[in-house]
Amino acid sequence: MDIQKVKRQYRLKQWIEIVSQCRSSGQTVATWCAENNINPKQYYYWLRCVRMAACEFLPKSGSSESSIVPVTLPGSLLEANQAAPTTAGSPAPLILRLGSAIIELHNDASPELIAHTVKALAYAR
Repeated sequence: MDIQKVKRQYRLKQWIEIVSQCRSSGQTVATWCAENNINPKQYYYWLRCVRMAACEFLPKSGSSESSIVPVTLPGSLLEANQAAPTTAGSPAPLILRLGSAIIELHNDASPELIAHTVKALAYAR
């Protein structure tokens, strides 16, 4: 590996941390950059580099690989879900579509099931 590539990887790792700090601060980019003596143009340049590097790790579209996010539900949730079967013909009042995944929530869904579903969706993004 040549020196330029190593240097670029090192700077990219630094900027991943900087971007993370800025995002988690709750401030606007302009305010955060002013407080941390960072040129906003430089910040946006490296933000683009960080995003491009992140895209390299995404699965290629049309690839046969599919990612599965395991969800573990407590036993009480499984029993509550099995106790109230839904009819196949009744439409769900809430339908979420995320890529190729479709999640239907019916009125009789328990609050715990909804909470766990939302948590699982946060990790799926």
